[in-house]
Amino acid sequence: MKERGERTPMSILVVEDSRTQAEYLRHILETEGYDVTLAADGATTLRRIEAAPPDIVLTDVLMPGMDGYELCRRIKQMNAEIPVIMVTSLFDPADVMKGLESGADSFIVKPVTPGHVRTQIEAVLRTAEMPDPDGSPAGLEVPFSGSVYTISAGRLKILNTLLSTYSIAVTKNTELQEVQEQLHSLNDQLQEAVGDLSRSNESLVAENQERRRVEKALADANRKLQLMASITRHDLLNQLSALWGYLDLALTLHEREPANAWRHVESARGIVDRISNTLRFTAEYQDVGAASPVWQEVRSLVERAEKYLTMGTITLENAVPVGVAIYADPLIEKVFSNLIENALRYGGTITTITFSLRQEGDAFTIICEDDGVGVARDEKEKIFTYAHGMNTGLGLFLAREILAITGIAIKETGVPGKGARFEIRCPAEVIRVDGRGA
Repeated sequence: MKERGERTPMSILVVEDSRTQAEYLRHILETEGYDVTLAADGATTLRRIEAAPPDIVLTDVLMPGMDGYELCRRIKQMNAEIPVIMVTSLFDPADVMKGLESGADSFIVKPVTPGHVRTQIEAVLRTAEMPDPDGSPAGLEVPFSGSVYTISAGRLKILNTLLSTYSIAVTKNTELQEVQEQLHSLNDQLQEAVGDLSRSNESLVAENQERRRVEKALADANRKLQLMASITRHDLLNQLSALWGYLDLALTLHEREPANAWRHVESARGIVDRISNTLRFTAEYQDVGAASPVWQEVRSLVERAEKYLTMGTITLENAVPVGVAIYADPLIEKVFSNLIENALRYGGTITTITFSLRQEGDAFTIICEDDGVGVARDEKEKIFTYAHGMNTGLGLFLAREILAITGIAIKETGVPGKGARFEIRCPAEVIRVDGRGA
């Protein structure tokens, strides 16, 4: 293989709806000597391939409209010789089957690293140069996990795909072991608490009451600790990845494009502010699990959440009346900041975010709505799932989990194209206005 300086530039088309991730991939690939073009969706990608086929396509899996699997399938129909590499956060073996069925040549697992990108591209190029011993095998129907997948790939492509996904299996196994250790530790604590309770109580009735209290406290503590770990780990990893990308771009451009370099430095400074805010939030809840749900004023929650974010030109209107309090887990503040951040990130044409309150009998609904692009009808429930959050951010998944601790529900009811609308529906016993309520 030629060294980078001798390599004839190859063209790579990167398909990614996140501008930050797309620019980061562009930087990695251009550093390796590739000619890089960006596309934000499947339709644009197909038009560009029809006009000028690239040497390789790197595509995200979860994108608005056409997903990565369907895009890969259409690319292979247009030109089967173009290698397609999926860039995704794999969490289910079915994703590998879907990739093979759609004709994908390999996977790159997020968070993306330069070394992993380089090795996967080189592996795909080597495989493309080697004749497959199976020739062009006929489609093989493979039943897996309640579905049937038609696989037409040869042995070389299947082996390359499995090797590219092996790293995620190792990572998931490590995380599982860590969770098991935490559960063992919490179980030991529970056993000690039950033993101490049995020895200290004078009556069976008092003993049972205290045991239930301790068991509930430990269960709540376990859930809160897991929520906090998910929030901080996910947020900090994403923020540090973005910070590294901006700083690396600034270092690359500081001599030939100093103005652009300083803009990247300014972006990095904004990321540093977000990291600092995340750490401050974590510090406030370092004793999470020690306290039960508390009453908190909703208007103040919105005001505090805004301080953790950079609003830019977006206006935040807080129309929640003074004196409305909600009984929720202390992490409720993170719910409001996640809703604002979600609007800023995915609102598109958004100019205003509004929080308001609506009464429905004895219950109340807290409403967060904006005037952006809204949420597609088939995405309204998906955005709250863990699987969806692995690729787009876990904020909404965690928001629903935090609210559910005290029986509060959240759903998206906006009209696509006219803005997102999140309704936080509070039963009468968890909300009060000017002293009324539970």
